[in-house]
Amino acid sequence: MSEERKYARLAQITQLINTKLELKEVLEHVVEAISEEVVRCDSVGIYLPQSDHTFRGFVGKPQELNGMTLDDQVIDPKKDSLVRHVINTRETVYIPKTESDSRPDDEAVGNFKIKSLLVLPIAFEEEIFGLVFLFNYNMYLELERSEVEAVEAYVNMAAVALRNAKELQRKEYLINEKQLILDVTNSLSMCATVTEVIEECFNYIAKTLHNNNIGIHFVDPSSGESIKPAMLSKKSSWTELDWKKTHSKLNVNFHEDLLFKDVIRTRKSIFVPDVSVDQRPSKEAIERFGLKSIFILPLISMGGVIGTVAIVQLINEKVKHYSINEQEMIQSIVDATAPVLANLIYMEKQDALIDDRTSALQKKNEELKRAVNELEKVGNEKAMILDAAAEGIFGVNLQGGITFSNPAALQMLGYESEELLRRRNIRDIFSSRFTSTTSILQREALSSQARREDTFIRKNGTSFPAEFAVTATRRHDEMTGYVITFRNITSRKQMEEKIRYHAYYDHLTGLPNRLLFKDRMVQALAYAEKQKESLGVMFLDLDRFKKVNDSLGHDHGDSLLKKVAFRLEEVLDGFDTISRQGGDEFTILSPYLLSKESMHHKASAIIQAFQQPFIINNVEHYMTTSIGISIYPLDSHTVEGLLKNADSAMYRCKENGGNHYRYYQPEMEAEMMERLKLENALFKALDYEEFEIYYQPQFDIEKNKIIGAEALLRWNHPVYGKLQPGRFISLAEETGLIISIENWVLLQTCRQVKIWNEHGLTIGKVAVNISPLHFRNQNFVETIKNIIYEEDIMASVLELEITEHLLMKQNKDTAMKMKELIEMGIRLAIDDFGTGYSSLRYLKDFPITLLKIDQTFVSSMELEKKNAAITDTIITLAENLNMEVLAEGVETHEQAAYLLERGCYQAQGFLYSSPITAEEMELLYFQI
Repeated sequence: MSEERKYARLAQITQLINTKLELKEVLEHVVEAISEEVVRCDSVGIYLPQSDHTFRGFVGKPQELNGMTLDDQVIDPKKDSLVRHVINTRETVYIPKTESDSRPDDEAVGNFKIKSLLVLPIAFEEEIFGLVFLFNYNMYLELERSEVEAVEAYVNMAAVALRNAKELQRKEYLINEKQLILDVTNSLSMCATVTEVIEECFNYIAKTLHNNNIGIHFVDPSSGESIKPAMLSKKSSWTELDWKKTHSKLNVNFHEDLLFKDVIRTRKSIFVPDVSVDQRPSKEAIERFGLKSIFILPLISMGGVIGTVAIVQLINEKVKHYSINEQEMIQSIVDATAPVLANLIYMEKQDALIDDRTSALQKKNEELKRAVNELEKVGNEKAMILDAAAEGIFGVNLQGGITFSNPAALQMLGYESEELLRRRNIRDIFSSRFTSTTSILQREALSSQARREDTFIRKNGTSFPAEFAVTATRRHDEMTGYVITFRNITSRKQMEEKIRYHAYYDHLTGLPNRLLFKDRMVQALAYAEKQKESLGVMFLDLDRFKKVNDSLGHDHGDSLLKKVAFRLEEVLDGFDTISRQGGDEFTILSPYLLSKESMHHKASAIIQAFQQPFIINNVEHYMTTSIGISIYPLDSHTVEGLLKNADSAMYRCKENGGNHYRYYQPEMEAEMMERLKLENALFKALDYEEFEIYYQPQFDIEKNKIIGAEALLRWNHPVYGKLQPGRFISLAEETGLIISIENWVLLQTCRQVKIWNEHGLTIGKVAVNISPLHFRNQNFVETIKNIIYEEDIMASVLELEITEHLLMKQNKDTAMKMKELIEMGIRLAIDDFGTGYSSLRYLKDFPITLLKIDQTFVSSMELEKKNAAITDTIITLAENLNMEVLAEGVETHEQAAYLLERGCYQAQGFLYSSPITAEEMELLYFQI
């Protein structure tokens, strides 16, 4: 193909990538271009990666070869060393004659009679998107370098197209998930009853999964936390009545059902695609309901499980395997539903209690009416009943004069005798209600409201809250007066006031709590919208507050939070609302905002105020805070949106070291959602067996011989592909998952050493990275002892790489653990030496075996004298302290020669090998 036509073809493919053309059509154009470039080629195929780490044919020419269609052709890197080499090196491989090269898969070469082969990686940056195969089976390919370069150019176009398609798919999913959560939240906020909330939840689940067989079960605290079926989707294959009857006949004990038990215990959803092969579900229930698959999610509110949502597929239906994305979307719907449900359930219970109380009062009033009628007939009995009644009772004539009273009424109103009270009028007792006595009393007596409240006046002028009822008295169907019964409700009012205070104010600081803060935000937003004004929201989090709690105790931490609340009130003006959201998080609402600069001044004032120490029990504490700011209407028009955006800005501020403030930027939301999704996936990664260990060989520079390897963790994420530790280790440390993950790495590494030993393969040492959090765990040494014992390997093979930061916080526990490890025979190395808090003292005090020179010094030591001097110093230091030294990131022969000349005999880096799998280690470096 001429150069002019070649560039025209590249330009055409570039233009296709930027259109809305389907991915397959773009890749077909790439195949066509390659076929025109290498006219002697019998077959061109593009293979894309699958979830099982194989590659399957996607497009190519011809579509069928040797009786197999393209999508029937699967390439397994585990079996094909040539493919592994292309994937690991990201390099093109051209094999003119397959019979003289051992790397291609013998089975594939034989089946397709391949004589020549060209394999290219479809790669962009660090990610592999696929492979391209060109081969001949009639004659040998005789490719020139220009032809290979032309094919590589087209393959690069394919990489861009695949990268764009993957990125578009990821963005579409994030947008859809975000919109779904917003829609669900908005719909749930419009619901007024439990039934409406459940139906709305069912509708969104059905819309997402295209499945209406959805049921909800609630935990019933009144019956020993038992789980009972509550409601079934109206569009389900079952009717709700039959569903509940079947539950009753089966007499299902959900506390003994292992599947429900696991969901409630772990508070995590479980999807069982085939219930027939899972031992946990009730076999009788499976048979009676005709189940094929089940997806159960916990309803969690206020830290507790209030119920479960079950989504089933029946035997007579085509079973769909829900993707991870679909499961996460359903989890988001259920998570949004749970708190709304919990709130409405609580409100309905309160309404029921009020109805019961009203009914009881009405019944009592009716009984009182009957008693009053009886009192008119029997004098002695009347006196006895009046005297015995605990409630105050007095009679009133039609003019409002008091005619009689019982002892309880005298005592509550402060009168010594009935005679004194009988001189009073009803207006002297009630604070303000009765001006026109007769008509008001008559209306009260005829009112359907059994009890009312008012303030009663005592003889001495003091008052108390009272609950009263008015009953008309009659003789011969003619009204003669009224009987008023009342009780002192001071204690109840005090209790209600206390409950109301705790409902809206933080018990520790006395600041408005989350509920009151949101209520004020709603009012402020309505006012701002009406007046066309702005308002600001700040989200504050104390930096490193956890260290105060951990080191000095929670009582000390609570005292510090009170001081922080007081200082915030001093700094801000009376128009601002300060709220404690929980823990060490505070929010501030600033209405009547004149400009964005106003928020700048407020945030700066807070940062400045924190420069002064907080004094608790004569101890000074210097605290800093991270502040996120969002502005209405610039950043959001809703309470939830403003709070969420301010929270995102605050977390970005913390990531950059804290002690500062940041305004919300739209890109923060996507990053926060991405981080949240990565964190959620990390919790499941061990269970889903997504982690994999690679090994980077370590060499003796002088002898050019392998002496060991470093175990390096990789995460095969189902969406993002293979992730380096830099993407997730910090998250693992924040969540505490790092301990479980590193224990798994230790176990798998020692298990691999055992396998190599059993096959007669030997390795000098294997290094494993250990985080400070893991090292400080009280079970750390015991865990390592157990792993070495169970796997039956020599402890001297294991080398633990720790950081300088751990040693800087030297204490007796750290020293004791190191001593135990050394006595076991385990080697200790300091990773990335020279990049942290280097100190000669800890090198002297602790039993360190090896120093690892960080690759930042090695990579530029030939060009920068300072880095060369640091490298020389570390080597000399190790030699003088009788320690070994190893250089990381060695990539050139010149670097290796420089290190060897200065006495560094160990190295690892791409000069020797990139990180590789255990199988590749065996093939490349071990001999039986």
